[in-house]
Amino acid sequence: MKQICAGPAPRARLGDVLLFGLGVAYRIDSPDLATLRGELADAFTGLLTPQDQAGFRPHLTVQNKEEPRVARALADRLRADFHPRPIAIAGLAAWHYRGGPWELASETRFRG
Repeated sequence: MKQICAGPAPRARLGDVLLFGLGVAYRIDSPDLATLRGELADAFTGLLTPQDQAGFRPHLTVQNKEEPRVARALADRLRADFHPRPIAIAGLAAWHYRGGPWELASETRFRG
């Protein structure tokens, strides 16, 4: 990760409010981030889970595992005054999942 983060941070924007049925998120639009994710996926070929091999949909989670009506109400509230805008991506983090809470393995900030 240190090599990947040696360059500049990917440019990104909050693009829209997403409703995932049981949760709400902001979509992140970033060709730079998609390229970076592709490089990481290539480096981990053969080690990725089916979920990690699926399409890349970067987002910032606002709410998760809520009743659909509650999630829909929040999405409607957030959409009411939402405007796409830049978002800063400070760095990357790697996590371990061992059947319980996620555990931070490492984090690296962009330096470029």
